[in-house]
Amino acid sequence: MLDFFIEHHLLIFESYWLTALITLVIATTISLEKRDPAKTLCWLLVLFLVPVLGIVFYLLFGENLRGKRWSKNRKNVQEFLESDEAKEIFHPENLETLNKLSEENIYFDVLDKSIMHLVMRSGTVPITIHNKIDIYTDGRDKFAQMMEDIRNAKDHIHLEYFIIKDGELARPLRELLIEKAQQGVEVRIHYDDIGSWRLYLNPMFMHGLRAAGVEAKTYVQARFPYLHRKLNYRNHRKICIIDGKIGYIGGLNIGDEYVHGSKKFGYWRDTHLRIEGPAVYALQTVFITDWLTLSGKRLINARYFPVVDTTLGTSIVQIAVSGADSENQTIYEAYFYAIAQARETIYIETPYFVPDEALLTALKTASLSGVDIKIIFPSVADHFMVYHASQSYLEQIMNVGAEVYFYDKQPGPSFIHSKLVLVDHEVASAGTANMDIRSFMINSEINAFIYDNKTINQLYQIFEQDLQDSRRATSEEFCNKKLGQRIVESFCRLFSPLL
Repeated sequence: MLDFFIEHHLLIFESYWLTALITLVIATTISLEKRDPAKTLCWLLVLFLVPVLGIVFYLLFGENLRGKRWSKNRKNVQEFLESDEAKEIFHPENLETLNKLSEENIYFDVLDKSIMHLVMRSGTVPITIHNKIDIYTDGRDKFAQMMEDIRNAKDHIHLEYFIIKDGELARPLRELLIEKAQQGVEVRIHYDDIGSWRLYLNPMFMHGLRAAGVEAKTYVQARFPYLHRKLNYRNHRKICIIDGKIGYIGGLNIGDEYVHGSKKFGYWRDTHLRIEGPAVYALQTVFITDWLTLSGKRLINARYFPVVDTTLGTSIVQIAVSGADSENQTIYEAYFYAIAQARETIYIETPYFVPDEALLTALKTASLSGVDIKIIFPSVADHFMVYHASQSYLEQIMNVGAEVYFYDKQPGPSFIHSKLVLVDHEVASAGTANMDIRSFMINSEINAFIYDNKTINQLYQIFEQDLQDSRRATSEEFCNKKLGQRIVESFCRLFSPLL
């Protein structure tokens, strides 16, 4: 009995010291990584308050894989992009640059020209002109047009989505993709394991596609993705490229709620772009480099970069990406610079508002200097912690003069999922990046930066319409919150660096 007692306590003692040692090693590693101090302190708090669970959470969600796990993939992609055959395909004569814009005497203000240079140098992203952009604010219209474009596809269809859900929207799309694959059209699908977790409950959905010849790859590619080191790193991109001539980019995933099929959210307001022109080359490049990372297969072929019609439109577009597999936080850097340099207006639509301290300071400073800041935010929550953390930041920005609006299109319910930033009628950005730390620092995102007056004015008009469908928040509304609500918001805000 005594031996059992001693052995039992020795095991507890050894487990305690082993846990303490692992915690100390992780804490030292986090400190040496030179992360944002708020994020470092948050992880240290989790590790020391809940040691065992903290270690598990860190291994699943907290490890900084930027520059570690994916360095080999980035090296392969960079070698691929710098190869002679890739350069020949990715940079055809009709992929215009800033020099060409100068030759055509196209005038730019200081702000948009600076953003162009920043995005180009940060992400080696070319500027393209002669694009035609169609703006979709309703998922039904967007998917109806995308289905029609897919139906007319002759060579290939490339889809990359964060969420794919089996439902009324996805089933006809699935059958159409099967039909096109059987016709000999190349169909490739890249989807995120975590965002599309429901597909694991219905394996026949993807099995039927693969059986028809569709190539499908997942972002994490783990047998059980919930126990994987890359769990916290998600591919949040939503793009579609058809025959290398038509591209889609924006906030709409493939699920019934995105076409007003949810009782909770009701009318779903989003922003998605359909692009024809040289900017499609950039979308195609993103897909092909992501596909290389997943499969090791180089899709180096001129068929994926056909000559595009440059007479369709006059829009000036730059496609920017960011993520753990990127060297720079290009989208964040462009947002920060545009906000810091704004003189007249900063209009934002976002379902999540969790900026880091630097971006929050830039917004507050802009507001105090007289810049007209308007933020449209959902009136209902889809993610509890992020929504309530956002409320505390919205209160701060409103206290320095910014206007906050809650989207409330009638008859309700309604939800705004649009990711839109408009600055000084000079720069617009629409895509997949939310105004939160996760989008800027962790997820793989893609945005279109737009510089032509025609498209920017259209987006401003859409924003003004959204204001009509929104309710302006008042100072009393925030001041009169109950104590319990304030405690919840403060608690959620503590973990905002990890959200």
